[in-house]
Amino acid sequence: MATRHQARMAVVSLLYAYDLGNQSIADFSDEIMEEKKIRNKQRDFAMDLFRGVVDHLVLIDEAVVKHLKDWDFDRLGSIERATLRLGAYEIMFGELDTAVIINEAIEVAKAFGSEQSPKFINGVLDAISKDKV
Repeated sequence: MATRHQARMAVVSLLYAYDLGNQSIADFSDEIMEEKKIRNKQRDFAMDLFRGVVDHLVLIDEAVVKHLKDWDFDRLGSIERATLRLGAYEIMFGELDTAVIINEAIEVAKAFGSEQSPKFINGVLDAISKDKV
């Protein structure tokens, strides 16, 4: 059985594809989730996250852009952008503790991003979490 961490990794993959212009990726989400062995409750969890990010993309991107220091949003790597979007969505609209959300995003960044990604992701999501208070 897949974990929530694995579900989030799959969501970042979906968001990555979506960001690269494949807006129809949701049509293939069942196959992608099955390929990654994400089923049942974890599949529902992942799809809720994916749809939530896509549905609130404008608000999420505004929150991310607000906290980018010396960075242009359009110059972010697609993996970093996808990870930030997922983390920001969970902070802004989810019910988990922000420390858990940020830690999950850092772990995703370690797996997919560059060497500097975890620190960058941590800083931006921490700033977004302070806005929520």
